[in-house]
Amino acid sequence: MASSSELVINSTPKGCRIALLRDKSLIEFHNEENANKFTVGDIYLGTVKKVVPGLNAAFVDIGYEKDAFLHYLDLGPQVSSLNKFTKFALTGKHPSSDLGKFKNEPDINKLGKISQALTKNQKILVQVVKEPISTKGPRLSCELSLAGRNIVLVPFSQAVSISKKISNGEERKRLLRLLSSIKPDNFGVIIRTVAEKKDVAELDRDLRNLVDKWKIGIKTLKNAKPRDKIIGEMSRVSSLLRDVLNESFDSVIVDDKVIYEELKQFTKEIAPGKGKIVKYYTGKAKIFESHGIEKQFKSLFGKSVSLPKGSGYLIIEHTEALHVIDVNSGNKSAVESDQESTALKTNLEAAKEVARQLQLRDMGGIIVIDFIDMRKAENKRLLFEKMKEFMKDDRSKFTALPLSRFGLMQITRQRVRPEMNIKTTETCPSCGGSGKIAPRYLFQTKLREIWITF
Repeated sequence: MASSSELVINSTPKGCRIALLRDKSLIEFHNEENANKFTVGDIYLGTVKKVVPGLNAAFVDIGYEKDAFLHYLDLGPQVSSLNKFTKFALTGKHPSSDLGKFKNEPDINKLGKISQALTKNQKILVQVVKEPISTKGPRLSCELSLAGRNIVLVPFSQAVSISKKISNGEERKRLLRLLSSIKPDNFGVIIRTVAEKKDVAELDRDLRNLVDKWKIGIKTLKNAKPRDKIIGEMSRVSSLLRDVLNESFDSVIVDDKVIYEELKQFTKEIAPGKGKIVKYYTGKAKIFESHGIEKQFKSLFGKSVSLPKGSGYLIIEHTEALHVIDVNSGNKSAVESDQESTALKTNLEAAKEVARQLQLRDMGGIIVIDFIDMRKAENKRLLFEKMKEFMKDDRSKFTALPLSRFGLMQITRQRVRPEMNIKTTETCPSCGGSGKIAPRYLFQTKLREIWITF
């Protein structure tokens, strides 16, 4: 039976809350605030503040309180062409946004030095690839790209590449041939998975929209000042809908009229046959309560997360360096014939919930999972394969390693935004969260217990 997906959007005074449900179960949550800047995908005119040869990187001012980080490997091979074009656009020497008439510079050396590519106080076009996280500023790239529904447009490139998830050989050839024939000169194209079986008219419309977006941005660049946003990524709601909308989508429900109209129009543009799935919520109960989302928050974002049918629970701890997840068996886990079978069943349930938690909380960096010990090598291999299968729909890049000799699985997951964290507990009014109370209070409590007994 095919799974169903729906997007529920709650408008708040500060912005909006976005919940992605699959079969009524919460799998993604985003909290978008109106004041949010430096979103992944935004392109800024930055100023190089410091070149650090020891790190082979530069720090760039794009308006954040801390300078953003730009490593040499994130410059991209065509950075010389980009810098030349930026300089021409700022001085008015190359007013056209048509890159077909622009002469590219040679690609830079992959093993080169940052000081050979950038100089202090230089004006450069940069794109945010990681939002500010904790004490770190944004992370930047000079490999600019504009994401559409079916394709990604890459200026200063000629390459046409295709998603590895499109496995049909004939379809890959068709898409490569098609996009190579309609793309503008000096623009590269990355064909996304959702482009599979799409006709030329839809792909061409997507391509034209992205080229128009580039032209508007370059027009802005001519009169731009340092720290100005040149090309902005669409709202989190629209970008999420663009990336996840597929045949299994049943509805997009929103309780704000303005966002409703925006999404209805956007859905008609990217998927003309799905305009009717966007619905305006008019119920009396709050939208998250009526869809059972608030209730799920309390059970999914705590330190302890229960597994289905009482088979076990997870303990999720976060440190500055990594995330640690401990898998524990529950009261109802001993239903199998032996300990090994019980451990395998609980571990498989835990793996499925871990994959969900990683996506739900948007946990990134290094994740270490301590599964229940198993003796058989085939069970360990099965758990590893199932873990990768459960994570296959995760839109963030990840790498998972097989279980170690100590029964630990290590996963690295790309982190581009701060981790989603929702408080499900309150600070104790007596101890203030310290876990200790004054002796006087203890004495009063004992007296109260004695009084109640009498």
